[in-house]
Amino acid sequence: MKRLALIALLATSAHAQDAGQAARNAAEALEAASVLLDTAEDSRDRVAALTDTVRAYEDGLTAMRDGLRDAAIRETELAKRLQSQENEVAQLLGVLTALGNRAEPQTLLHPQGPLGSARSGMLLAAVTPGLAARAAALRSDLDEVTALRQLQQNAAKTLEEGLAGVQAARTELSQAIANRTDLPKRFTEDPIKTQILISATETLQGFAEGLTQITEGEVAEVMPPIEDRKGILPLPVRGVVLRAAGQADAAGVTRPGIVLATRPSALVTTPTAATIRYNGPLLDYGLVTILEPQADLLFVLAGLDEVYGETGEVLPAGSPVGLMPGAPGDIVSLTSEGGGAGRSETLYIEVREGDTPVDPLTWFTTE
Repeated sequence: MKRLALIALLATSAHAQDAGQAARNAAEALEAASVLLDTAEDSRDRVAALTDTVRAYEDGLTAMRDGLRDAAIRETELAKRLQSQENEVAQLLGVLTALGNRAEPQTLLHPQGPLGSARSGMLLAAVTPGLAARAAALRSDLDEVTALRQLQQNAAKTLEEGLAGVQAARTELSQAIANRTDLPKRFTEDPIKTQILISATETLQGFAEGLTQITEGEVAEVMPPIEDRKGILPLPVRGVVLRAAGQADAAGVTRPGIVLATRPSALVTTPTAATIRYNGPLLDYGLVTILEPQADLLFVLAGLDEVYGETGEVLPAGSPVGLMPGAPGDIVSLTSEGGGAGRSETLYIEVREGDTPVDPLTWFTTE
């Protein structure tokens, strides 16, 4: 229930019309995440509880960052508008000062007598409401600038506490995973055979084809098929598609997988129940996790900074498998860029059906 309430809160902040409201709602989301961290200690499944906590903190920090960026942009717009209207504001203030607090037309004298006074009174009666409305609009803009500046000043402590919270949650999650002993294992990895296979292969395809050769004592139990979930599996990490399958990179190299732009230190999870086929460094892909959700289907996740779990373990859906690279503070840096702003890390995802790579977006949804 707490997790659903947090998601609803974040959804509300994403659609807030007020530039500062998103940041205020994100601060509440970070507070809710701290509550999750406190309750995770008593959870029967600490790994699952801490996974939810890390994700909650990540979403809250991202929402706070985006909210503050929008607030800064809004403040800049208002400041430029007020600066461009400086002369107009000065004239308006002069007129309002001359009129005083009670600009009643019948109290003013006109050199042309009563008729002139009546005409000027009609003119002032028509103009004064417009002046008052203009003054109110300017006052509203000034109040909004003041509120946005105060919001950004007060956010520093919230960001610091949120960053400390997510770091604590990640540390506890790593420890909980290390202490976990209740996961079933389908096989045991032979480290010598693994090293021989890595040394003998020059491509990801060659390594994937040889995975069955590095196992010992593998049980015949088969993972249940997930064909009915094809196309609707969640991505293993929060991110946006930076490069589609088969699209050339800056060096002109094409690969059959997709590249996701992610936040620094983002948590990576398995989108469905799966067996860990491999965990560790591989070729030029960095740290790699290879998951087998069903027979003859592999999900390859490459570019991690830290990997969780042991080869042969069967993970429930949503289990953490690693963290993305990046300095912890990068997630809260402000930028005026749009789209993938702040998503400075990349995760490579490849899906193999049998010996053939397929477009990962045939399995995953980017909604």
